[in-house]
Amino acid sequence: MTWRAVPFGRITMFSQHGIEPSFTDRREAGRALAPEIAALDLTDPLILALPRGGVPVAREVATALGAQLDLLLVRKIGAPGQSEYGLGAVAEGSRPQLVVSEEVMRLVDPPAGYLEAEQERQLAEIERRRLSLRGGRQPVPVKGRVCVVVDDGVATGNTARAAIRALRLEGAARIILAVPVAPPDVIESLAQDADMLICLKTPEPFLAVSLHYRHFGQLGDEQVVELLG
Repeated sequence: MTWRAVPFGRITMFSQHGIEPSFTDRREAGRALAPEIAALDLTDPLILALPRGGVPVAREVATALGAQLDLLLVRKIGAPGQSEYGLGAVAEGSRPQLVVSEEVMRLVDPPAGYLEAEQERQLAEIERRRLSLRGGRQPVPVKGRVCVVVDDGVATGNTARAAIRALRLEGAARIILAVPVAPPDVIESLAQDADMLICLKTPEPFLAVSLHYRHFGQLGDEQVVELLG
């Protein structure tokens, strides 16, 4: 598999032609990301996985770099009756960050109070996952740290943007977003939020993250806890 580096301001992107899946699974994607992050020669980076799919990717990155690994809990807010169609996302933190897609909001036009109620529901799920996945412990402090946010891919960019904004508020010194695959227009947009962005594949047209993996099974809480261990 060959990637071609494409300079794009603060973004490091790699374009690849073809329709075959690029990665066998999330662990392989993490091993592909790791050298690009290692080349940045970061001092004591904190690798932050967006669960659940980002955890196997981030585990490989953290292992390769000998870096500390933790979770950054973010939840998508779906449209009424279409949970997979994202209106936005909310991230944990001392001041939880809500990101909303204005374009999707205009298209869906959710009923009054829907967004607020859904935000509260997802914050409750974040708390449940904090207890389940972290055993109730608090997140690793990010203030003054170089933080590398890792996921298995980006579709709308809402969850990644919420994560980045939450880290800004918590005082992270530098934020790098690293993903195996994402749409090029979303990558350009996210580059305005992150200090640096690494993406291995930016296909057009972009259909779904899962299409770029041969094996893209769902992960349970037990698997996430094991990977973190």
